[in-house]
Amino acid sequence: MLLPAKAEVSRHLQRYRAWERAMLAAPADSSVRATFEDTGYTLCVLMGKRCAREAADAAERYLRSGTETALWKQGARRAKNVARRSGTRPNRRFPAGH
Repeated sequence: MLLPAKAEVSRHLQRYRAWERAMLAAPADSSVRATFEDTGYTLCVLMGKRCAREAADAAERYLRSGTETALWKQGARRAKNVARRSGTRPNRRFPAGH
């Protein structure tokens, strides 16, 4: 699994939080809402999540971690879940995506 640069994650998370505050201040403004949704989508793609809130949480955890272990463990859990559903054994050496 390729990991995004922490500087990029930080920049997109800050942008997402700024537009989140703007959207909460003016919920009826369609252009603010659209930009907020765009920043959420970008964060989802960057963090590999389907929900902007999950992506923001994952970005915060990633930025707090001194290593890449949080995302590596997440990939390992995902591989284990997929293997359990398909009836195969997960590759213990590498998590999904490696």
